[in-house]
Amino acid sequence: PYAPHTSIPTKYSYFNPISPFTDAYDRFAQWRTDLGLPHPGTVENLQKEVKSTHLSNYIFDGARADLTKSLSANPLFQVTHSFALGSQTLPSSYNFGAIFANQKIFLQGGVDHDGNVNARLNQGWTPGNITKVQAQFSSQASQNMVQIEHDYQGQDFSINAKAVNPWPADLTGIYVGSYLQSFTKNIALGVEALYQRPSPDLAELTTSYLAKYTSNNSNWIATAQLQTAGILQATYWQKLSEKVEVAADLQLIATPARRDAVATLGAKYDLRLATFRAQVDSTGKVSALLEQRFTPAFAFLVSGEIDHFKNAAKVGVGVMIESTTLTPEEMGMPPQ
Repeated sequence: PYAPHTSIPTKYSYFNPISPFTDAYDRFAQWRTDLGLPHPGTVENLQKEVKSTHLSNYIFDGARADLTKSLSANPLFQVTHSFALGSQTLPSSYNFGAIFANQKIFLQGGVDHDGNVNARLNQGWTPGNITKVQAQFSSQASQNMVQIEHDYQGQDFSINAKAVNPWPADLTGIYVGSYLQSFTKNIALGVEALYQRPSPDLAELTTSYLAKYTSNNSNWIATAQLQTAGILQATYWQKLSEKVEVAADLQLIATPARRDAVATLGAKYDLRLATFRAQVDSTGKVSALLEQRFTPAFAFLVSGEIDHFKNAAKVGVGVMIESTTLTPEEMGMPPQ
């Protein structure tokens, strides 16, 4: 006998009214995935390779000593005693620091001889979601600082939102937002906005535009950052060989109150047990830093800087000692 036609009921969902938009987004996401664009990195690390080659984050004067002791490998736990004296620009100091880290949490803290405390927390929620908190506390109220930020890294883009000393009552503080997107396998473009509100009746917004070009084999990278206020920073980094890297940095300032330009050229040589960095800039400064490792646990550092225009010079010497209470198995070494 003939069976009457019966329709299969459709399961209702609250998202049915917006399903055309979700379907369009899914197709757009699949199209981006098929392009295979690389991750562009983050705005904070836009000039990471240049900073690693130049001496700006490594140069020092006077005498310094860093004594590090590792107490655990998994999770990582180590303490550091840092001493500095004889500097022409900074007073003598002592700092005690500690680091604890596992797969999702990174904790770092330190206190100096004046009682100033600094702390840092990185919490990884997923491989692409990281929340970061930094704090600095001092006896001087003007030097206290709390910074909260969140990083989201997609397949071909990265987003960062940051707040420095935010106050919810009147929304004072410094707020920074950035976005970096890969458009081709070599080119990434982005934008960064800085909003400063020191008081409820005073606010300022500054915008920067970013560009990054990476070669096909990633052996050279060029970046540019342009601020609407009239400041341009351009960098170039190239890896000449497995042991040699060179980098150049150009900063241009063209504002109604100031016009200036500074160019910096540096090189980095990685030897078997030593690293040598050299740098020269257009202000007449010539700098060099040698880090010589006699053993994996002991390093000797020598730095120097000559300012030809000011007829001045700085010299620094330092040692880095690392000791451990871990077993050979915990350090990844074969048992003795």
